[in-house]
Amino acid sequence: MAAVTLVDLTRIRSSKYDICVKRRISKFCALTGNGSQEPVFVIADPESSVGTDRFPRSSVLEMFIGFSNSPQVLCKSSLSASLYSFKQAIDKEDISNVKIMTSSHGRALFQVYQELLFTSAYRFEYSVIYDSVSCDSCPLGPCTHTDIISTQQAADARHELCAFLQRLPAVKGDITLLRSSVISDCFGHGFTTRAGGISYISTLSSLNLFCNPRRKDPRAVVSENLRRLGLQAGFTPPQFNLIKCNHASDVWVMGKPAPDSYDGMVTDQVGVVIAAPGADCMPLLFTDPVRKVTGVAHAGWKGTLMGIAMATVKAMVSEFGSSPADVVCVIGPSVGPCCFTLEQDSAREFHAIHPDCVRNMDSSTPYVDIRLATRILLERGGIKPAHIEDIRIPHQSESTLCTSCHPELFFSHVRDGLNFGTQIGFVWIK
Repeated sequence: MAAVTLVDLTRIRSSKYDICVKRRISKFCALTGNGSQEPVFVIADPESSVGTDRFPRSSVLEMFIGFSNSPQVLCKSSLSASLYSFKQAIDKEDISNVKIMTSSHGRALFQVYQELLFTSAYRFEYSVIYDSVSCDSCPLGPCTHTDIISTQQAADARHELCAFLQRLPAVKGDITLLRSSVISDCFGHGFTTRAGGISYISTLSSLNLFCNPRRKDPRAVVSENLRRLGLQAGFTPPQFNLIKCNHASDVWVMGKPAPDSYDGMVTDQVGVVIAAPGADCMPLLFTDPVRKVTGVAHAGWKGTLMGIAMATVKAMVSEFGSSPADVVCVIGPSVGPCCFTLEQDSAREFHAIHPDCVRNMDSSTPYVDIRLATRILLERGGIKPAHIEDIRIPHQSESTLCTSCHPELFFSHVRDGLNFGTQIGFVWIK
């Protein structure tokens, strides 16, 4: 698999380290050079000796003379800025294997950034090439001293990265929220589209709101997207609670012990924002303006058949005294029957709910309407038809929003494959 090497020279501020680093990089090049196609990045900071007369940038390039491609030197305003540029560069080439040559202290610091700025979709290998204590005793002996960064240093790194991300411009325009007129003004709510965040990978750009370790959008970027959403919608990240999906029918009543995973969540707590993800699956919002209760659900085709929508309503009824006749449900953007197919055995279960839920039932992969199935099941459970709404774009006549059909508006697993982004529906009691 393709790999990239990152050489960290951010702590080279003394001539005694220059010699050690040059020797170790030369040794590295002798082992891995000879026409190697692997890209190499050198990361430095403005206060280091790299780029000065004593350690000029040209001498750095000369150390990698055995490589087919000259190293790219990153000397940004901060380590966060340099690492972000590095990540953008390797993502452009779809490289996931990273070799980092650094000091023992640098390794501890880089691991903090690794946790924030990368996911387990990347693989890291560290080599200690110099050390702030043992460099005097080199030549080319192993640097075995271990520097452990303090809690404050780790916090400073996180703060620096967050501040850097906050300054980045949004990708693909401003945040746009879809709202429903059937939800009472005593609730705050919305459904996100994909615009207005900083995620730059094509299938995740730009307001991706879920960090999956198997995908390449990291925790720090998703957190910044959430912060920007909160500024637009009127809440702060500490108020925010996202469902832990399992494509089943478990519902968590906030205030009780939370299960490991659940696809529904209900609460009567004021100011607590609850949210459901969706990328073809439906984010469902439930409100009861009489009892002041809210609920959300994540409903894919499996959860729909398992009854997650009515399981959420029943939790509102049993825990907070809601009446189904008072509950309002808004169905968020999801894949439509134009684009979603299932194997015939699974499609037959939707056909049993109502024949109109399936098109071309005789096909090996019939088209299935999960939104219609949800509406029918809710009506059978006592929700008034007038209290169920499919979210729409204002002033447009289209009755439903298919996530797969609208790449400019929504993320879609069906359309984009495994490295897909996630939009959400959210609600809270004002």
